Amino acid sequence: MKKPLNTPPNSQWLSGIGSGSWFHIQKIGELYRIRRFSPNGSVECDKKFLLTNKGFEINNEFEFTYISHCQKCTIKQEGRLYIFLSKDKLEL
Repeated sequence: MKKPLNTPPNSQWLSGIGSGSWFHIQKIGELYRIRRFSPNGSVECDKKFLLTNKGFEINNEFEFTYISHCQKCTIKQEGRLYIFLSKDKLEL
């Protein structure tokens, strides 16, 4: 999938049934900002997430995997799965 110009340079493509999405993550203090973009680069969601387990290193190689959507994202790094939950989901 060719990356749209309006997505951040290090966004990752995660294919899905029929389509997929681009994901981008950045660390902001103790939280993570995760943005999901449509195949054409439109923002589908932009939220702050809390990492539920320890050990994730944002500067090391990683990949978004399933299940990842606007409330929960999963990242695989060095054989481990890291779960990120939307901060607004935690406040419900």
